[in-house]
Amino acid sequence: MKKSPITPLGDKVVIRPIEDEEETYGNIIIPDMGKERPEMGTVLAVGPGRVNVNGTLIPNKIQVGQVILVPKFGAQTVTVERETFIIASENDVLGILNKEENE
Repeated sequence: MKKSPITPLGDKVVIRPIEDEEETYGNIIIPDMGKERPEMGTVLAVGPGRVNVNGTLIPNKIQVGQVILVPKFGAQTVTVERETFIIASENDVLGILNKEENE
């Protein structure tokens, strides 16, 4: 897996988005406009975590390599070296996709 060009701080995670395939009907491509589905991506880098009010570091539960879901409009999208990345807080992550046991 390619290393992230961004080092996240705090409870932030850097995500490489997984491109959705456009739906087709015959030879007609149906764009995915107007659908507010969450973004899916692979975690490339994880910050150390957040500090609570007592000064204790609470490490992130998300790990590099996991595939996660983030809200389409709840995270920052940045472009570095002509590649697009999503930066989101661990609290913004909707969930982690579990791998199938049969793979």
